[in-house]
Parts: sequence; C-alpha cells; structure tokens
Amino acid sequence: MKNERYYEDYQTGEVIEAAGVTVSEADILDFAFRYDPQPFHLDKTAAQASIYRGLIASGWQTGLLGFRMLLQANLLGKGSMGSPGLDELRWFLPVRPNDTLYAKARIEEKRESQSKPDRGIVRMKYWIENQKGETVMSFLGTQLVKKRPG
Repeated sequence: MKNERYYEDYQTGEVIEAAGVTVSEADILDFAFRYDPQPFHLDKTAAQASIYRGLIASGWQTGLLGFRMLLQANLLGKGSMGSPGLDELRWFLPVRPNDTLYAKARIEEKRESQSKPDRGIVRMKYWIENQKGETVMSFLGTQLVKKRPG
C-alpha cells in the first residue's frame, strides 16, 4: 500500500466516499460460478422464477466490491493490521446487472489498545448504495491500526 495512513490519521465522524463501479451480468455470473453458485446468482431462468424475478449479485460480491473501492479511496493504509471481525451485516436490496455501486465508510470511534501500545482500534460503519442512492448493504467493521512509527 502506498497510503501512509496510521491510527493518528483517523478522525471520528470522517466519511470516506469511493468512486462507483458498475456490475455487469458477466461479473455476476463469473463470481457466482466461482464462489456462490446459487441459482438466482448463476442461472437467468431460475433467477426469473425466484423471489428476485431476475439475476442478482451475491451479497458477498457486493461487499467485496465495496471494500475494494474503499481501499482505492485510501480508507486503509500501511498502518492496517487487519480486522477481528464484522458486525451487523445486512443486505437490504438486490444488486442487479448494470447497477452502479458507491461505497462509503464513516469513522464511528477510535481508541488506543490497552494491551498493545503500538496500535489502536478503529470502528467504521460501511454502506454501499446503488445509482438511485438506495442502501443495498451495510456493516460495522473493527480495524486494528498501527500507530505512526517514531
């Protein structure tokens, strides 16, 4: 990562917004074939007969696309040490072929680690919207972040 972002660089209330990405039918089918081969992600005829009335992207694909966009928007940097987990993961609306997704993250809170003085913990609210401004997915993430060296 080229981004020099460390724990000290996060500000509570800060919002990071990523540029959009359009999800093609081929993207949906490829991801489904590899990772989530449920009929409503993989088979147009079965998807049309499902409760979704058409092909939809995997929720996991939506989350990964959103996270990738936020990485490209410099949400995390060299200080990132990974995450111990996610909370409150929700999928609100299906993502369909040719939808454009926009990812956002807000820094909810940050605190220094009590057991490891070289790092802090940053809680972030993530959400992904479609081209209509509708939230299609959200979750809370906890990120371990190194303090700035020196």
